[in-house]
Formats: sequence, structure tokens, C-alpha cells
Amino acid sequence: MSGPLGDMGSLLKQAQQMQREMDKVREELSSRKIEGTAGGRAAVITLTGSREVISVEISEELAKVGDRGTIQEMVLVALRDALGQVESISSDEIGKVTGGLNLPGLM
Repeated sequence: MSGPLGDMGSLLKQAQQMQREMDKVREELSSRKIEGTAGGRAAVITLTGSREVISVEISEELAKVGDRGTIQEMVLVALRDALGQVESISSDEIGKVTGGLNLPGLM
């Protein structure tokens, strides 16, 4: 079918295909594990690709320091590192589906 209704049907099919691909990307990201580190692995935070915290590890050396401020700073830096990696990986994977278009609200 040609004309406006035919084009609309084609667009709808493309949108549905993109949605299926996005669902697959979300599923793959949620099963992926990403580590953020600080202080040469003195603090390690592990997240899923869907930003769920899986684990927080503090090295024996850092724990022995016993300085709450230092430990808190290392955990924060490791968390920011992990979140930055998740964001980068998510953007790359979404870009593959959207062809680089910035479509708000996809993730």
C-alpha cells in the first residue's frame, strides 16, 4: 500500500522491531557485570548493566587504615567508576540499535 497509511504501517513495523531489539539490549545489560575500582582495587563495586549493585569489596589494607573518610571516598570513587562504565556501555549498545539517534527515555 502506498500513500500516507502505507508509510505509517512501515514506520510502525520499524518501531516494533526497534522495541524488540531494545528489550534484548536491556536483558543483556542486566546480566552483565561491571566493576568499578578505586585506589588500585582498594575498593571494588560490582554493578549489573542495569545499575543494580551486586557487591562492595574493601581490601584488607584499606580496612586496616580504619579511616572512615578514606574508606567512604574510595567507595564513592569506585561507584562513580562503575556507573560511568555502565553509562558508556549502555550508550554504545543503544547506539547500535538506534543508529546513533538520541532518543530520550529509551533506557
